[in-house]
Parts: sequence; structure tokens; C-alpha cells
Amino acid sequence: MNSRLTGHLACAAAYTIFGLNIVFCKDIANAESVSPEALFGARMILAAAAFWLMSIFAKPEKVPFKDVCLMALAGIVGLVLPQYTFLKGITMSSSIDCSIIGSLTPVWAMIFAAIFLKEPISGKKVLGVLTSLAGVLLLIFTSLHFQDGQQSSTMAGIALLIANCFTFGAYLGIFRPLTQKYSIVTLMKWMFFFAMLVSVPLSIKSIISVDYAAVSTKVAVEIAYLVILATVVAYFLIPAGQRRLRPTIVSMYTYLQPIIAVIVSIVAGMDTLSWQKVLAILLVFAGVWIVNKSRAAA
Repeated sequence: MNSRLTGHLACAAAYTIFGLNIVFCKDIANAESVSPEALFGARMILAAAAFWLMSIFAKPEKVPFKDVCLMALAGIVGLVLPQYTFLKGITMSSSIDCSIIGSLTPVWAMIFAAIFLKEPISGKKVLGVLTSLAGVLLLIFTSLHFQDGQQSSTMAGIALLIANCFTFGAYLGIFRPLTQKYSIVTLMKWMFFFAMLVSVPLSIKSIISVDYAAVSTKVAVEIAYLVILATVVAYFLIPAGQRRLRPTIVSMYTYLQPIIAVIVSIVAGMDTLSWQKVLAILLVFAGVWIVNKSRAAA
């Protein structure tokens, strides 16, 4: 299979998983049986265990101390900060604000890739990002399902969501060389190891204090999805996309998340398909196509 096609399929699969993850995270938050801190800690601890278990069966790789330090920094920027700020921010924000702010991730990724990887910001790339951004904003404002019980966002919630898209955009725009130098399992086992070290002091008290008997079966299934698919599987797929595609293209797959949310909403009978939504989705993919055709760094 073509390497770039593999990268596109990996990103599409990862962000499809993330699209459902937003719905489930909001549902878990509304249930109030598991705190954001406990969810955050569970994701980091269990994902670290999963990737270290995988490494037993993978080809061993020697990682110099300098690169271990870079992986530690990548774990902070790409895992700890985005996941913690998202899980906290979504409890203080409306779905529509969460989606709008999240749509800025490709902009940040494009800027960081230009600064650290010398990726040119060409007119075609800017046009592609703006085309997809217009499509996702049109989709958000024409979707009924975004009007949930949360009527407004707090300033703290907005700040946390901005930090979420900023830090994940920075991760995509800065750390691509690591994905090309090491296998996915090696990279993720070290990133999640350091993320786990940071997460334990922040979350252990919350994890212990959860009343597990009060957690409903529905919420338990959603948490399992969050930990297994939205953490282990998705973060296995993203580096597969990073090593084959430029950072801005990878980040633009974040626009799949509101599309998935709209599709779920239509299937559930909470929303209806309209020409505006079809146009919005076409604009999103047109923008990705334009950026894919833009000039890359030599």
C-alpha cells in the first residue's frame, strides 16, 4: 500500500475514534461518577502498561539519553497537557465552544511546523486550512446536537480548551522527527512512561476515591472505550500518520471529529442531514486535499 495512503488511513481511523471520544467524555462528565483527574490518570497508567507489554514482543531499539529526554518532553507536550486540559475543560464548556476552539489545532500545527521543522507556510497551505476551517464552522453552526444542557462556558473552561489545541498542535508541529527515527511502540512506551510519572501525583487520590460500585455499566463501557480505543489504539495510529504525512495534514484530521459527532447525531435521530452539512463536509475534505498538494520542506 502507498505510504501516504497508509498515513491518511491511520489519521482517519484515529480521529474517527476521537470523534466518538468527545461524545463519551461529555457523557462521563455529566454522570459525575468519575472525575476528570481519575480518567486522566487511568488513561496514562493503562496505556503505559499496554505499550510496555507490546515492547516485550517488538524488536528492541537503543535510545540515546538525548532522545529519551526528547520523548519525555513529547510525553508532556503531546499527552499530559492535551489530555488533562481536555478532560478538565470539557466539564466547564459547551459542546459548541469545545468544537470551535478545537478547530484551531491545524493553525497551531502549521505555525509550529514552520518554526521548528522549517515547513513553508505557502498560500496553498493557508487556503487549505481556511477552507477546512470554514467547512467545520459551518458544520458546527448548522448542527442541532451541539445545543446540549450546558448553555455557557466558563473562562477557565475556554482557557483549558485553548491550551489543549495549542499543546497538541505544538506536539504535531515539533516532534515529527522522533516518529521517523523510532518505531511506534518504542516512541509510545517512553512517552506514556513519562506521562504516567506526571499523572500519578495528579490523579492517584481521585482514582482511589472513585465509588466504583456507583459507576453504571454504560459509563464503564464508555471509560473502556476511552482507555483502550481513544488512548492505546488512537495513539498507535497517530505516529503512523505523523511519519508519513506533514504535521499540518495530520492535524487537519481533527476536523473529522465534529463530522463523526454529526453522523452519530443523525443516526440517533437527534439531527437531520441538510445540504449545508453536505457542503460543510465537502469543504473540510477539499481543504485537506489542497494542503496535501501544497509545497513541502525540502
